Amino acid sequence: MKKKVVILEGASYNHEDLSWAKLEEICDLTIYQQTTPKETIKRSIGFEVVITNKIPFTDEIMNQLPELRYIIVGATGYDVIDIEAAKSHNILVSNIPTYSTDSVAQLTFAHILNIYNQVGLHNQLIQEGEWQSCNQFSFVKGNIFELAHKKIGVVGYGNIGKTVANIAHAFNMEVYVHSNKLSSELPEWVTKKTLDGIFTHCDIITLHCPMAPTTEKMVSFSRLVKMKSSALLINTSRGGLIDEPALAQALNNQLLYAYAADVMTHEPPSKDNPLLNARNCYLTPHIGWATKEARTRLISTIIENVQTYINKQPINIVN
Repeated sequence: MKKKVVILEGASYNHEDLSWAKLEEICDLTIYQQTTPKETIKRSIGFEVVITNKIPFTDEIMNQLPELRYIIVGATGYDVIDIEAAKSHNILVSNIPTYSTDSVAQLTFAHILNIYNQVGLHNQLIQEGEWQSCNQFSFVKGNIFELAHKKIGVVGYGNIGKTVANIAHAFNMEVYVHSNKLSSELPEWVTKKTLDGIFTHCDIITLHCPMAPTTEKMVSFSRLVKMKSSALLINTSRGGLIDEPALAQALNNQLLYAYAADVMTHEPPSKDNPLLNARNCYLTPHIGWATKEARTRLISTIIENVQTYINKQPINIVN
């Protein structure tokens, strides 16, 4: 008999451009395009394997799902799962590591380059007719800058952090990292610094660390005031790393030049989130992971996770 598997948030991964056919071949598959937290238990009852993304699985929820033996988080971060509770219920938990490394690193530099070259602003001005009515072949609004020789601080040196550092090195930037790794484990062109040292010293700071009690609101007002007034802060990791009201205050008081992020503490954000109207704040709606190539790898790994679980040799287990 095939294992019963349910996907709770299919639309997150498959934008009607990819296929679940290979997964349907190896299991008894049910797909829901979207699921609310209130629907989680009803839609998960009777399934041995649940594939989720952003829906929390707490001890209370697991208590009501006696058949559940395996949770696959369709993402790299798995902070939505109570890992200790899963252990106590003998439920395996796996994630999808490294599938979006190149995509997230690419978006990190898309934000950096947009700000340093003011791509969006100048496109908007052309759409409004400013170049067409200009009396010179070129016009520049505001300041645009080179990346070469700027100091970039990479906070977190996992797969994405390493890739961002490599791209920065190719741009001939000075690369600094905050990491638990020893200096001897880092490339010779990378300099290790404390977190406060990164915020004090660097022209661009980019966050690539997981959400955890030790990292929650690590970017506080007391840390923001250490930044150069010309500095950029980039966050393609987790919104909860930022004290958002403090950051909005810092931006509006010009304590740093700009903030760019692909993540918010609550997604989607509330309409009164202060960052939505903050000075020089550039936001994208959590799209760093969502390139077609990354989603193809994600679905392929989900299928591999299910197949190896069926074969009693599960992979990518995080608990």
